[in-house]
Amino acid sequence: MIIGVPWWVFMLILCIFLSGYMAYRAMRAERRLEQQFIEREGKVYIDRMEKERETKERMTQ
Repeated sequence: MIIGVPWWVFMLILCIFLSGYMAYRAMRAERRLEQQFIEREGKVYIDRMEKERETKERMTQ
């Protein structure tokens, strides 16, 4: 016992902080994955719009 507090209380507090840290890491990784997905889908959309613009320009010429 340190200062009248059992050792398992310190372990419980340590586990709470560790759990919070792991949740933060998971949240950051999820946000990074979502951003990559958004960028990839945006690129697909932009590429499709450019192809449509090219076909319209060819049709008018």
